[in-house]
Amino acid sequence: MIALDTLETLVAASLVLLLGRKLVSSSNFLKTYSIPEPVVGGLLVALLLFALRGIGDVQVKFDGSLQGPLMLAFFATIGLNANLASLKAGGRTLVLFLLVVLGLLILQDAIGIGMAKMMGLDPLIGLLGASISLSGGHGTGAAWGRVFSERHGLAAATEIAIACATFGLVLGGLIGGPVAGFLVKRVKLPAAKATQEEGQDAPLSFEQPKAVQLITAQSFIEALALIAVSLTVGTMIANQLNGTAFELPTFVSVLFVGVLLSNGLSLVVGYKIFERAILVIGNVSLSLFLAMALMSLRLWDLASLALPVLLILAVQTVAMALYAAFVTFRVMGSNYDAAVLAAGHCGFGLGATPTAIANMQAVTDRFGPSRLAFLVVPMVSAFFIDIANAIVIKLFLALPIYN
Repeated sequence: MIALDTLETLVAASLVLLLGRKLVSSSNFLKTYSIPEPVVGGLLVALLLFALRGIGDVQVKFDGSLQGPLMLAFFATIGLNANLASLKAGGRTLVLFLLVVLGLLILQDAIGIGMAKMMGLDPLIGLLGASISLSGGHGTGAAWGRVFSERHGLAAATEIAIACATFGLVLGGLIGGPVAGFLVKRVKLPAAKATQEEGQDAPLSFEQPKAVQLITAQSFIEALALIAVSLTVGTMIANQLNGTAFELPTFVSVLFVGVLLSNGLSLVVGYKIFERAILVIGNVSLSLFLAMALMSLRLWDLASLALPVLLILAVQTVAMALYAAFVTFRVMGSNYDAAVLAAGHCGFGLGATPTAIANMQAVTDRFGPSRLAFLVVPMVSAFFIDIANAIVIKLFLALPIYN
């Protein structure tokens, strides 16, 4: 057993990102299908560690203490970068996309339960391999897994949910780019360079993570302070809501504290968030979080899944790709923004919001910006989907098929 401490894990994650960048830049296949750099590097390292474990019984344990703060910092930057006027302008699109997402949640649970019944499994296992762990992610999967174990007597429910969520995280990062690549061939691409607002000398958005952002030490410190406040207050609110009817995941509370903080300061004292610094910190946090999450994957847990569960997950992956291409894309307008939205939907429909953002960044970095997609996806995938998913799960649990 080789155990790496916090700093050693940070070094490893940085090297994984550099490895991913090198592989993507030198591979026409990876560039063509817009596979995110953290996914490429992290998955390759996870596969190497899986081989080491099988061949030489060597295990590497990474320190996971930075993953939580990095993820929360990323969601804080999403909130701080959200302008309520812009959200209002994109309101109709946001509602329409939420309806599309709701349709996928229902489809995933129907597929999971239907396949479980066909193979003679407990329908609860089908639910775990559906919206609970896929659209819901690790947090939702762990929470419902505990409920299924304690209230329904389903053995190893939490382990199954975590393994399914891990599977989704990998596949969500792999299929988003190819789906978008298939779709963009059918639409008119945006101009090669983003249209800049008057007075801006560089594009300001998450869709261009490699753009040069001119910031100062002072603006960086101010942005860091705002993120720290969002994390602190958001975590406090989440802790206070635990166990109540209004319980929310911590990252949702952090995101909305960021929204209130940036818009409140602008309204009350006229303070304008320096977006460049926020975006730099957000992109760094996102890349490091994904690298750590993927290089730490316990692929042997996926290999140990029973064949029927793997079959359910394989069908869910195909269903996600088809749904994104033929439902998400068409309902959202069959244009370039819709193609980027479809890539993001693959990311959080199987994995998580960071995967969705990484998918969209890989696409926009190659084909051009999509402000609409980066406005809508974070709000739906980071907040509204948890509410919608909880409602859909409870409706399916009410069906008389669990006896």
